[in-house]
Amino acid sequence: MMKNGLKNFKDFILEEKGLGTVEIILILVVLIGLVLIFKKQLRSLVTDVFNKITEDSNAVMS
Repeated sequence: MMKNGLKNFKDFILEEKGLGTVEIILILVVLIGLVLIFKKQLRSLVTDVFNKITEDSNAVMS
């Protein structure tokens, strides 16, 4: 009986089925938090990049 209890406990500890879901949710929460914290800087960076792409494409088309 004691061996069976220890085996079940060991199986329970080694079980990792739900681990991937928890990890994905934590990663998403961190990414959303970073976007919210750095929203102004990210918007500025993206705007600068698209302005540069537009300028360069206009130079190529001319």
